[in-house]
Amino acid sequence: MKITGILNNVFRRQKPLKKTRIELHNTLALPVLLHGSETWTVKARDGRRITAAEMKYMRRTAGHTWTDYKTNGQIAKELKITPVLDKFLEKNRTWIQHVNRMPRNRLPRVMKYYAPPGRRNHGRLLKRLLDWNGSTSGPTP
Repeated sequence: MKITGILNNVFRRQKPLKKTRIELHNTLALPVLLHGSETWTVKARDGRRITAAEMKYMRRTAGHTWTDYKTNGQIAKELKITPVLDKFLEKNRTWIQHVNRMPRNRLPRVMKYYAPPGRRNHGRLLKRLLDWNGSTSGPTP
């Protein structure tokens, strides 16, 4: 979310309206972040980093510092925004539904259920898209 850092630096001296900052975030940062995100597998660590970067920008937009002890939910409700991870998960669900409607011989549908032959390495299995897609809270570590 480097673009939100750039936006923060651009507006450091002057204080634009909250509405202006939110519109800039929605038109500049979100399309860059969500482009092609339907097929990504976001690990829990990545989700936390995305949320942290978004909330750093939104906290400044709302005029709060981290010492004000406002939760991310309170700030999102105050600014009337939907968190990026919720939008990401919605795009992901839409993609899965699209793949399910495809004919069985299409490559995305074949790859959805592909299991490579052979043995796996020792240790915990890696999380795949289908392992956490149905949950509402996002990926689990």
